[in-house]
Amino acid sequence: MHLSERKSKTGAYSLMEEASAVRIRFRFVILVAVLDSFLLVPNSRAQDENLPSAPDPQQSSSQQQQPQQQQQQPNAPNLGDLGFPNQQTQANPKLQALLDRRTHMLKVHQKLGLITLAPMAATLITGPMAKAKGRNGETIKEPTDANLDFHMALGGLTTAMYWTTASYAIFAPNVAGTHHKGPIRVHEALAWIHGPGMVATPVLGYMAYKQENSGEKTHGIASAHGPVAWATVGAYAAAMIAVSWPLKLHRH
Repeated sequence: MHLSERKSKTGAYSLMEEASAVRIRFRFVILVAVLDSFLLVPNSRAQDENLPSAPDPQQSSSQQQQPQQQQQQPNAPNLGDLGFPNQQTQANPKLQALLDRRTHMLKVHQKLGLITLAPMAATLITGPMAKAKGRNGETIKEPTDANLDFHMALGGLTTAMYWTTASYAIFAPNVAGTHHKGPIRVHEALAWIHGPGMVATPVLGYMAYKQENSGEKTHGIASAHGPVAWATVGAYAAAMIAVSWPLKLHRH
């Protein structure tokens, strides 16, 4: 009995020791697992922070397309590559101011030239009314003072407006290196006809006026007053048409 009781007691003690050992091992495993979790979590966070973020597919595709486009599209040639020096491509304020002034004066020249056509035509129309009529040996019919004065006033107005118009073209600044072509050359060539004509016509008209006031019929060089006036007006009109042809009528 004593032996069996001892054996049973020793068996119970051994079971209890084994159970306590298992409990100690289980607690040790749990403790190790807890410590590993605390040690591994910061390391995983640090690794996550150090790892680069996943690339955006749109950004990656655009980055791939940019070098391809740069390779496919060459750089556009600039003015220097085309042979223009920097002095010609840079802005020139003085030249621009010169061009603006010339453009303004030529526009005024054109407008005044069109306005001058009105008194010039009126002077030409009233010319026969201011001329003495009659043949040699016959009674000469003198023009009335009203017709004569009106014709002279229109002639003076035409002369003043003509030379005012011409002054805007004469004193307009010239641009170096430019050459006139086509209608402009015709316009300038005709000026050598109507310009001297506008000098000769008033002088001949004054001579004819003096002869008529003396009771004489117009004779000598003064009798060329009418033909010179017609030639002057014809050359002036042709010069205007040369720079305005084809004529365009603006409809409002």
